[in-house]
Amino acid sequence: MKITKDLYTGSLALLTDFYQLTMAYAYWKAGKGDQEAVFNLFFRKHPFNGGFTVAAGLEYVVDYCRNFRFEKKDLDYLKEMKAPDGSPQFEKGFLDYLSEMRFSCDIEAVEEGTIVFPNAPMLRVKGPLIQCQLLETPLLNILNFQTLIATKAARITLAAKGEPVLEFGLRRAQGIDGALAASRAAFIGGCTSTSNVMAGRLFGIPVSGTHAHSWIMSFETELEAFEAYADAFPDQSVFLVDTYDTIQGVKNAIKVGEKLRSMGKELIGIRIDSGDLAYFSNQARELLDQAGFPNAKIVASNDLDEYLISSLKTQEASINVWGVGTKLVTAFDQPALGAVYKLSGIKSPEGEWIPKIKVSQQSLKINIPGIHNVRRYYSAGKAVADMIYLEGQEVDSKGTVIIDPIDATRRKRIMPAFYQSEELLKPIFEKGKKVYKCPDIQSIRKRTQDQLKTFDKTHKRLVNPHVYPVGLEENLHHLRMDLVLKAKEIEDESN
Repeated sequence: MKITKDLYTGSLALLTDFYQLTMAYAYWKAGKGDQEAVFNLFFRKHPFNGGFTVAAGLEYVVDYCRNFRFEKKDLDYLKEMKAPDGSPQFEKGFLDYLSEMRFSCDIEAVEEGTIVFPNAPMLRVKGPLIQCQLLETPLLNILNFQTLIATKAARITLAAKGEPVLEFGLRRAQGIDGALAASRAAFIGGCTSTSNVMAGRLFGIPVSGTHAHSWIMSFETELEAFEAYADAFPDQSVFLVDTYDTIQGVKNAIKVGEKLRSMGKELIGIRIDSGDLAYFSNQARELLDQAGFPNAKIVASNDLDEYLISSLKTQEASINVWGVGTKLVTAFDQPALGAVYKLSGIKSPEGEWIPKIKVSQQSLKINIPGIHNVRRYYSAGKAVADMIYLEGQEVDSKGTVIIDPIDATRRKRIMPAFYQSEELLKPIFEKGKKVYKCPDIQSIRKRTQDQLKTFDKTHKRLVNPHVYPVGLEENLHHLRMDLVLKAKEIEDESN
């Protein structure tokens, strides 16, 4: 995938918040621009009040970082910027620094399709402070949205219980970029196809679609419209039956299906886009079966989401395929994931890594200091807990306690010797060189499905899911608390 080649021209370095550039300039002025730092990208709460989140967007991150540079047109724009007193906003020396800067960071990240949890890093950036800082906004922009949509898609496909979910939200998506990223993320989350043809070309996603009500309305009769469509697509005939009268629409579809069968073809199915979907799907199923079309699919659409699909399942609706648009690609009930990007360590002039912490009145907003990773433990193929630990810190194989980063009373004892384990952060870039091969999108989608199978069904409930245990290894917990108390002491002394 080459997003910049197909959608953009040149650098995207200015796709950032202005304060990232002002901080970068101030770092440069202070002589700190090349000081090494480490930042972690994570989120604090599952979206949709759910029990899991699906990581997505890493391939965009790889593409962005490989092309990260300031081109002449970027620098010319920055050169023209003025401070309030009319002087140049940025000195020439700083612009020269940016012109020569090339991406040289280390990046570790969880692979796309991985199930992730609050407070654990999804991505870690280590390298020159200016570069790490300038990457904050674009990385959050990419991962926040695609992770949100992939998670929504996973919830919807779980509600569909293995039946195909078609994504067709292009017309309701948040602009061109939003539509393309949403189609990609929805497929990663579990959708089987998209209506977005450009997404199909760019990402290799299967495309699907039939016809709209306008097709029916352009003919004198519904039957004539169905016949004309069947003539054009004898092997792909799925008829939208609710333009005028749904039951009569099903009967007309059956008539055309009988003509198709006489030619050695078969009616693929019908689509219902309005009304009482449970009632009309059951009526349609009865008519199709009586007419000898038990294999004809019934596709449902009309503002579906995981809750409505679950309800229709409970009502025993005769729906085989689900078409989901607006509620999926806009993440209708939660428009943002809220992931953040925080400094967790900085290297001293003597070469020592100094852990950094942000202290807040809200425990939820106190970050995790130091250079850490995430280890997932499995028992008989089932995920049992995630441990956030300091890299280089030995974990006692006889047992350790993981401590919830928000509520220290929530603890779980882990016996590593009895479990299999996996490190979730994988090397993506080393000193700016890509060392990770992005898998194809079909493999990413399969990873999502495989990952979901490793978690107990209670963690995947749509409402009130059971909380999966994620905690800090004891040494990291104590380091964090010591830094919090030290920061409080300094604050008290200053007052």
